[in-house]
Amino acid sequence: MEAHAREYAIDIQDDKAVKVEKCGNVYEVTTESGKKYQTKTILFATGTKFRNLNVKGEAEYKNHGVHYCALCDGAFYRNKVIGVVGGADSAAKEALLLTEYGSKVYMIVRGEKIRPEPVNEKRVASNKKIEVISKTNVVEIAGDGKNMTHIVLDRPYNGSNKLELGALFIEIGHIPLSDLARNIGVSLNNHGEIIITRYGETNVPGIFAAGDVADAKFKQAITGVGEGVSAVYSAYQHINENGEIYTCDDKSMTEESKEGKK
Repeated sequence: MEAHAREYAIDIQDDKAVKVEKCGNVYEVTTESGKKYQTKTILFATGTKFRNLNVKGEAEYKNHGVHYCALCDGAFYRNKVIGVVGGADSAAKEALLLTEYGSKVYMIVRGEKIRPEPVNEKRVASNKKIEVISKTNVVEIAGDGKNMTHIVLDRPYNGSNKLELGALFIEIGHIPLSDLARNIGVSLNNHGEIIITRYGETNVPGIFAAGDVADAKFKQAITGVGEGVSAVYSAYQHINENGEIYTCDDKSMTEESKEGKK
């Protein structure tokens, strides 16, 4: 995809945006390296980050037994005992997928029972490889210094707080990376996702969003790409309909001088 993009006359900046501000009739983006970019439109495609357990050992064994995507990493644990933290529908689907690889899958939930969609609840209940450990939290992830070997629970299960696992998949949700948009008045929903129209528009003129950071129901690569296409086309229309772009330095200019600049 990157190679395809580079076939066109575009400028790709390998930098991180750290601040977005309204400046005159344009927006100014400041990057980690201190560069500033002024533009009439911005498309936020910042995605989400996995919600962490924030327990001892999680960071140490990340990608060494601790994972956040069964589709990505489940195949590495064939015939292993696997744990899944979470009780929502996404966790149930992760557990069902992991039964295709693991010899046993434990679902560890802090509530009394799992809360997936009814069809997935039935699938979990009928799958002999899945066992649900309820009213339980993971308090530590431990290993041999190289790979994870077991987890520690806050209450005994089968007489022990220690549960030996080949891998642990954490599925407790995602956090939308929408702070930059929030800071310029873009409306978010209760989950922190950017609210968009079917054309990728937000409540702020010139600001668009697409992908996992937006409030679309489905979070897949193919839907994110489609949203991106709509948002870019909307941005193109916005620029054409709103005339000349003036930089922040132009905001104090009179209308006459602006006309002269045109």
